[in-house]
Parts: sequence; structure tokens; C-alpha cells
Amino acid sequence: MTDGAASLFDAQRPGLLRVAYRMLGSMADAEDVLQEAYIRWAAADRTAVDVPAAYLRRVVTRLCLDHLKSARVRRETYTGPWLPEPVVEEEPVEDVTLPLLLALERLSPLERAAFLLHDVFGESFDAIAQSIGRDPAACRQLAARARANVRMERPRYTVDRAHGMAIADAFFQASRGEGLANLGALLAADVRFHSDGGGKRPAVSRVLEGAVEVVRAHQALERLRRAPSTLVRYGFVNGLPGFVTREPDGILQTTALLIEAGLIRAIYVTRNPDKLRHLESAVH
Repeated sequence: MTDGAASLFDAQRPGLLRVAYRMLGSMADAEDVLQEAYIRWAAADRTAVDVPAAYLRRVVTRLCLDHLKSARVRRETYTGPWLPEPVVEEEPVEDVTLPLLLALERLSPLERAAFLLHDVFGESFDAIAQSIGRDPAACRQLAARARANVRMERPRYTVDRAHGMAIADAFFQASRGEGLANLGALLAADVRFHSDGGGKRPAVSRVLEGAVEVVRAHQALERLRRAPSTLVRYGFVNGLPGFVTREPDGILQTTALLIEAGLIRAIYVTRNPDKLRHLESAVH
């Protein structure tokens, strides 16, 4: 590959990675897709490519669609609640937050692609048709069906950064040690608690519902804790206020909080070590 072609791919890489991650919910899988896209770009007749950015997005979308077919089979045998691999950033990214990523799991691969490419990345239905092999009218219908399915999970409230970080800090302090007495005051009555261990680390095997049950679970976890966890950093985890900790077993853990009207409506804890390896280099 010429230096110019490699440089062009590198320039498109951040945007392509965003597409692949939001399609797949896995940073590791997204990186694999981009590697394959790079190989195909190297082998392509680039003189016949009018708009390289559009061409590369089509390649990545098609690779993601192929990957989703096998990923769906793996998800059916996943141990406990499934959460996407966490992406931790300094500032909130509100186009696709964690609840929406979970809602996307309910869609067919084609619905997911049409919705993300149109509603999130702003592509025309003509362009989407070239990416997914359907005519523009069919793409419009796919996006409409997807939109109806995920409507309730689109961000309804914008959380000020400082306010979100303050609640994340309050939750970290209240979910450990003597602070547990204050935990209930932070939670909405119908709060839901998701914990993804993937069968690799201890985690709650179902989604807990209700403030009473969530507080009780944290009390039980505190009794079992051999040593305190260490706060690594605060940040936005898949667009939600949260934090990264290092647990007593030495492995990272992320916690993301869905906040509405000043209360925590959902808690998402990722413990599966396979989903946290990519964060190690970012926290050293």
C-alpha cells in the first residue's frame, strides 16, 4: 500500500471505529473489523474509488453485518446479563449511550445498521442502500422500525458534566463501607442494577429491580469484600457518568450511572475481564 493510501485510511480510522463499535458493542471486535477493512483497502483497486470515506464505511458496515450473525449466537449462551465493552471518556458522548446500545441488541443486524447510519451518523438512505444491499425505501423502513423499538432508550435528559460527576462520586462513596447508609437516598425507587461478569468473575446473575433490592445487594457485597476497591478515575462510561475502579483481585471494573431528575435510574457494572483489557493502557 502506498503511504498516501495508508494515510487516508488512518485519517478515516476514528470515524470507522465509532461505526464499528456502535454496530458491535465490542471494542475488540471493532478493532478486528478495522484490521480486515485495512487489508481489503490495501487490495482494492483504489483508482476506481471516487469517495474513499464512503467506500471504507461501506466495507466496515458489511463486515459488521457479517460479524453480527455469529455474535448473536454467542450472546444466546452468554452467562448472566450482557453489557457492551465500556468506553471511558472525559466528556459525555450522547449520540449512543449505554442504554441505547443495549436496546440496539433487540434489533436485527440490518435494522441496527440502517438506524445507526441514518439517525446517528447522518447518512442518506441512498448511501445506506449501497452499504447494506437494500433499496433506499427498504432502508427507510428498517430505520423506522428500529427507531420505534429504541425510542424509549434515547437520551431524555441532558446531565450537566459537573452534576453527573458529583453524583458518580456520591455513589462511589455511598456504595462502600460506612457510606452504605446513604445509598438509598441516591436511587430512584425503580432503579435497575446490571452486572456483567460473563461467567469469568462473580457477578449478580440477573438484573436487580428496585431500590430496596439494590441496597440489599450492595450490603451483601460489602460483607464479602476482602479489601477495598481503589478508585482509578471518574469519567463518562459509554456516555453515562461513572468511574473505573481496581478491585481486590487486581482487575479493573467500570460503573456507569443513568441519572434522571437527580436520581440514579440504572446502574451498569462491567466485571468481565475480557471486556476490560483495552482499558489497562489508558489508566496507567
